[in-house]
Amino acid sequence: MNAIELLIQDHQLVKKLLEELSSTTERAVKKRAELLARIKQEVSIHTALEEEILYPAIKQAGGKEEAKMYYEAKEEHRTVDSLVIPDLLHTETGTVEFAGRVKVMKELLEHHIEEEENELFPTARKLLGKQELEEMGHAMEAQKKLLKGEQRAA
Repeated sequence: MNAIELLIQDHQLVKKLLEELSSTTERAVKKRAELLARIKQEVSIHTALEEEILYPAIKQAGGKEEAKMYYEAKEEHRTVDSLVIPDLLHTETGTVEFAGRVKVMKELLEHHIEEEENELFPTARKLLGKQELEEMGHAMEAQKKLLKGEQRAA
């Protein structure tokens, strides 16, 4: 599987989980906590794959425009990973406030996914080519298994 196909599969999974989380009510305290933990895991692994493997390759192969895309995408990751998810983890899951924060996270992630799939990934296909994307896909699959194992052990 090439890198972009793998990342798009991740996007589809995260969007499904976000949809599930958004449709819960204040009474679904346990389900909300479980879904949030799963989203946190999926997003952190996905972010690591992009930032360690794909983004640097695009930045290196591209020019000024690709460097801008690189920094913008990293900043969007930082916003979700360092601000939004930690904030949600400290919010009581049975509250309307939690639902509001989930809505904001969902909008941020959907915007980010859309930008990647419509701008960053087509750029990666042009700059990197099929062979390199295949190799990156294998590296990402291996890294993903490693990260999931580490998270389970923690």
